[in-house]
Amino acid sequence: MIETLFAGAMLYDGSGDTPFLADVTIRGGVIASVRPAADRLPASAIDVRGLALAPGFIDAHTHDDLVAITAPTMLPKITQGVTTVVVGNCGISAGAGRAAADALPDPMILLGAPGDFAYERFADYAAAVEAAQPATNIVALVGHTALRARHLDRLDRDASAGERAAMRADLAEALADGAFGFSTGLAYATAASASTEEVMDIAEALRGTGALYCTHLRSEGAAILPAIDEAAAIARHAAAPLVVSHLKCAGADQYGRSGEILGRLEQAARTQAVGCDCYPYTASSSTLDLRQVVPETPILITWSDAEPAQAGRMLADIAADWGVPRRAAAARLQPAGAVYHCMAEADVDRILAHALTMVGSDGLPCDPRPHPRLWGSFPRVIAHYVRERGLLSLPEAIRKMTGLPADRFGLTDRGYVRAGRAADLVLFDPERIADRASYDDPVQPAAGIVGVWVNGVATLDANGATGARGGRLLRRNDTLQH
Repeated sequence: MIETLFAGAMLYDGSGDTPFLADVTIRGGVIASVRPAADRLPASAIDVRGLALAPGFIDAHTHDDLVAITAPTMLPKITQGVTTVVVGNCGISAGAGRAAADALPDPMILLGAPGDFAYERFADYAAAVEAAQPATNIVALVGHTALRARHLDRLDRDASAGERAAMRADLAEALADGAFGFSTGLAYATAASASTEEVMDIAEALRGTGALYCTHLRSEGAAILPAIDEAAAIARHAAAPLVVSHLKCAGADQYGRSGEILGRLEQAARTQAVGCDCYPYTASSSTLDLRQVVPETPILITWSDAEPAQAGRMLADIAADWGVPRRAAAARLQPAGAVYHCMAEADVDRILAHALTMVGSDGLPCDPRPHPRLWGSFPRVIAHYVRERGLLSLPEAIRKMTGLPADRFGLTDRGYVRAGRAADLVLFDPERIADRASYDDPVQPAAGIVGVWVNGVATLDANGATGARGGRLLRRNDTLQH
């Protein structure tokens, strides 16, 4: 087996503990040894003195389901040090959904084109990922909206008992084939008509498996506290760990509520396993939703099928040019994508710094003008929140991006630099690492990432992507075989 020795790295091992100078050896895709750095540079070692070595970052919230197959180089992820992505979030997934749909309900359109949805069973999706061998590892959830699109004739109603049973059976089959859990997006019109009881009935497939319940809450606005209570009740019913997706205080009326919201999560966490993820920005992004077109939220249009020339412009400017109210302009633009500047910095700070919070990009890889979080989230945490502002220490920031999500999702062989773990590693310059993606120019790789290894495969070096791809579909309860 090929052996690689990194000598003299400042090692952040994913635990949040104090870093130390170390020599780390990888062999056959596995971390073979971790030792205090020798006084002399060992023969044939790679000299990484002055650089930081950490576990590969785990993106706890993505929508990379289909690009893992159609664009398996995964450049937006490997260029920021991400080696594992969690897909199937917000109730939308490519596995166990509608097969080769002629038309896709919003927000399924965020994942890809109708013809890309060719995987009626989770096992079919898993096989396609394995055949594509993406550059990152894939952790897959099964989406509630995808199941609804497969089994219901229309999505503006609650599912019948028979339909719930069919969706529960699909979820159970997917879990048996390696899916890590069940996700919902109850804020979207395609799932808003689903009752709490519908979700509970389907989620019963999680009971006894250790799989997770991950949710885009029914409300991220005024009704967020009841939405958190609903999510906690569903997870308790299914005896499943809960992950609240992209936790935020959305809209000016909610500014300053982060302490109250986190308090409600803490309350639930006293009696059940609870966590959340967030992205390190004060703007969200999704499809253009008329309900979110309010005067206090500046909105950037990222794409529009009806008016493609308006992409990259602010909705207020488009409305002014057309001489119509903003909501009328938004209706004319649909279907479309949007970035919503809807959060206060103090709330993002409080949520990101909280002990329950992991980092997830929530990037939209199919958006032609994506939110900069797609390319910049993980370097931004270090550059902006650690180095520039001191909100987090570097060890705790890295834990939020490595060990914590590994523990939360049950990735027993990843997330830490320890002997016997998978050789998913990122080497970076802690003084130079920075996000370069912006709202005006979002497709920009990060600075300061020196190397990325996925299952021991050198995937990125100082010159960029190597073209080698070592990712794999991870299956729940599997451990590394070596």
